[in-house]
Amino acid sequence: MKTSARGFTLIEVVVTLALLGLLASMAAPLTETVVRRGKEQELKSALYQIRDAIDAYKRAFDAGYIEKSLNSSGYPPSLQALVDGVRDVRSAKGAKFYFLRRVPRDPFATARQDDTGGWGLRSYDSSADSPRDGEDVFDVYSQARGKGLNGIAYREW
Repeated sequence: MKTSARGFTLIEVVVTLALLGLLASMAAPLTETVVRRGKEQELKSALYQIRDAIDAYKRAFDAGYIEKSLNSSGYPPSLQALVDGVRDVRSAKGAKFYFLRRVPRDPFATARQDDTGGWGLRSYDSSADSPRDGEDVFDVYSQARGKGLNGIAYREW
């Protein structure tokens, strides 16, 4: 009695491996795009949170809840001031206003302990074209190089 051996030929194995390699090479760029899109969503959300907190600080300053000085622009002196809180001058008990629970990190920045979340800071007296830090924080921007999937540089978001 003759028994036939069953199995795959070398050509079938090579073709299968070639197809798997082709599928993997197509999936890698898609995965990279999905990860990048996620980081861009985090960046957008973090910028919104910080800018919203800066605007809330300015509104509280203009309404007279925060102590005013002659040379103050009404914007927070640092991002950390939004977390640490400022004293409500109208409160007899010395209550504080808190604008952020923590300073969100820039998802594209390298993590360091001594920085302000990896953000570039723009003061009130600097132009939008060449932002620089100063006595207050008027706006924040990402210091990441490169452009987003929408074609706009990260630092212009």
